[in-house]
This record gives sequence, structure tokens and C-alpha cells, in this order.
Amino acid sequence: MKPEPASSRVIKTLRPTDRGALALAQRYGSALICVRHRTDGKGKLRLTTIELLIDSTPIRPRTIKLVNVRTAPHERTLHAMIKTAGGLWDYKQRMWKLPRKVAALLNLNDRIVEL
Repeated sequence: MKPEPASSRVIKTLRPTDRGALALAQRYGSALICVRHRTDGKGKLRLTTIELLIDSTPIRPRTIKLVNVRTAPHERTLHAMIKTAGGLWDYKQRMWKLPRKVAALLNLNDRIVEL
């Protein structure tokens, strides 16, 4: 009879070097991340689960797509919002540069200038 995982509760988490996890550390080696002791929903059974590392790959950061946003000189409040959100003023082009996602969050899609 297998208990439902949703009804179990973690009562103890052990590192591979802790007593009670050493035999499992010898069995699974460096792939063992941790050992967890759980109880079933009724508190009648103790369940032992393990977490294993099965793959490791480097994370490639996403490139952030910057867009140009045009504003009028008198829109000081909007300038402050853009600056607070991480926008940078481009003096040569006389426009704000900020990530496309930020421009969308600030509802500035209609002000984006494609160069």
C-alpha cells in the first residue's frame, strides 16, 4: 500500500553526511542530495525518500532586448517612472532605452521606436 505523497509531511531532512543517511550515501554516491523522512497523513507510517542529482548543465542567461521609447520633454512624471524602472537616457538619439518587458509593464508599447 503506497501512501499519497500529498498527504505526507516532512519531519526530518538529512544531508548525505548525516547519521541515518550514510548507508544511502554509499549506495548512491555523490548523486545523493538529501534524505527526507516523512509521515503519512494518519501518522502511522514513516516514509524515507531521497533526492538525487541526475543532470547538471550550465545556465545560459537570456539576452535582454532593449527598445527605444520616445517621450515628450514635458512628461516629467513618465521620465521619473522610466528612470525608476531602470531606463537609461540616450543623449544621442534623445530617447529612453529600457527592456521590452519593462516597456510593456509600463504600458509604453505605442511609444516604442524601431530603428
